[in-house]
Amino acid sequence: MDWTMSVVIFAIAVALFFDIINGFHDSANSIATIVSTKVLSPKFAVMWAAFFNFVAMFVFAPKVANTVSKIIRIDSIDPAFLYVVLSALAGAVIWDLITWWFGLPTSSSHALIGGLAGAGIAHSGFGVIRWEKLTEAMAFIPLAPVIGAILGFGVMIAVYHIFKKWHPKKVDSVFRKGQLFSAAMYSLGHGGNDAQKTMGIIVAILVAAGIFNDKIQLSITEFKTLWIILSCHLAMGIGTALGGWRIVKTMGMKITRLKPVHGFCAETAGAATLFLATTLGIPISTTHTIAGSIIGVGSTTNFSSIKWIVAARIVVSWIVTIPLSALMSAAVFWLIKMLHPNF
Repeated sequence: MDWTMSVVIFAIAVALFFDIINGFHDSANSIATIVSTKVLSPKFAVMWAAFFNFVAMFVFAPKVANTVSKIIRIDSIDPAFLYVVLSALAGAVIWDLITWWFGLPTSSSHALIGGLAGAGIAHSGFGVIRWEKLTEAMAFIPLAPVIGAILGFGVMIAVYHIFKKWHPKKVDSVFRKGQLFSAAMYSLGHGGNDAQKTMGIIVAILVAAGIFNDKIQLSITEFKTLWIILSCHLAMGIGTALGGWRIVKTMGMKITRLKPVHGFCAETAGAATLFLATTLGIPISTTHTIAGSIIGVGSTTNFSSIKWIVAARIVVSWIVTIPLSALMSAAVFWLIKMLHPNF
């Protein structure tokens, strides 16, 4: 086995590890509301989410993967691009682990995008970036939570009007069951959007190595790409099953108090946002989406009940994710360049 193939295998292994960390880090997005409303215990909630994360591969076409694989221009003749993608992954993993440790619900998606941009610029300058793809993804940094908040607010208002004559206990009973469905739909959307980002990275690795050309399209009906889709969804499911309780507490318990009806509306709004973005091929933050949905739902009850200090802390972490993960990935790339004898 030559050196290039060894690097390819190692980079793919790191990509799948990132996918596991992504599922671990973002499991809170899928289960925060269903745990905080005590519909399911954390153990059963993560298993529920993990299952629907995995089956998303049969529901969504891999359009998001195509977008991510083209964030930077990859020259397959230049072997250094393998190290660019590897550095992007390393920077994103480091950032994910740091923010997980501090309980910050930042975006694994934007950590990955920032990592690609940072490592790419460190190697080839700003011309390596496909700005139309990067701008499209960055536009949804503010849009994803806003769409989630608007939909969450709207769904909650509609539910209030439909069930206003029902006894509170009956409403609670109905939406406890309903949350099983809404959490499943949110997990499906999460798996569909987030697992595809790692697929895009693996495609970028294989293009950089000259194994694939940049016109490749992922499909579950093609054996040569099926393994990419299957392994990424499996890694995401495993990561989700491992769970991330620190972030669950921030997302589901510190922003605002939730009841099953609120959880149902937040998850439904979040799922609708994810379904739309995934269908359009736009990589968005599941973290941003569910946080916006929770705020939108919470504001219908009592605007002052939302803990804006916690929300502001989350927003700050969103803002710094892309630049800091870019810096980390650039630093990793420069370190590899310094240590690699034949770079």
